[in-house]
Amino acid sequence: MQEEVERAAALLKDARSIFVLTGAGVSAESGIPTFRDAQTGLWARFDPMTLASPEGFAADPGLVWRWYMSRLDAVAQARPNPGHVALAQLEKIRGNGVAIFTQNVDDLHERAGSRAVHHLHGRITRFRCHECASEHDLTEEEKRAGQPPSCSRCRGLVRPDVVWFGEMLPARSWSWPGTRRAGATS
Repeated sequence: MQEEVERAAALLKDARSIFVLTGAGVSAESGIPTFRDAQTGLWARFDPMTLASPEGFAADPGLVWRWYMSRLDAVAQARPNPGHVALAQLEKIRGNGVAIFTQNVDDLHERAGSRAVHHLHGRITRFRCHECASEHDLTEEEKRAGQPPSCSRCRGLVRPDVVWFGEMLPARSWSWPGTRRAGATS
């Protein structure tokens, strides 16, 4: 095992750039449930089309809103784990040659200190209008409400800025390398 660790360290040291892809496993150690695990995953207990699709949101926006607000609370209580911290340290040592692309919607990479994080599935800590896509900053009262707030621009409903089933991944998440380094989140 020691030999493999030394070989990996040498490869990282000599690499011109490092692309890291993370998924649910990296945040599971922080207490964020995965989606697809057959026994404990969220989709084993909840219907994804009801809670994570435009159709589900249209059918019962309050249900979807309450579910995402409970997930937002769980993310807020979670702490970065050694995996998040190690990636942040790698980025600090290597600088602009490291980019993290994550399928996770939490902000644990950023809280660990990573700056070049690209969120392929959006971020649960950001909100936008479902109709006009305008960004929306939530108040504490809106977070606790049982229904999503209305957009101040078009009166559409506000939703988490995450990718739901049937939606395309945001193109801006795929930009690397490029000029968007610090705060390269999507």
